[in-house]
Amino acid sequence: MSEFERLWGVEELSEYLGIPVQTIRGWRTKNYGPPARKIGKHLRYDPAKVREWLDQDIAA
Repeated sequence: MSEFERLWGVEELSEYLGIPVQTIRGWRTKNYGPPARKIGKHLRYDPAKVREWLDQDIAA
């Protein structure tokens, strides 16, 4: 059985990146930031994809 990390909400992403929730929401309107999935009315972030995005953004 493989183990999956729980998806993050905007608040968890904010805490991980040390960035205010409002900034992350603003990024979404500008098509910036880590990829998110909409599940129902909620945005969810895959922690592995967030780390990939962060590594790419830092390398740029």
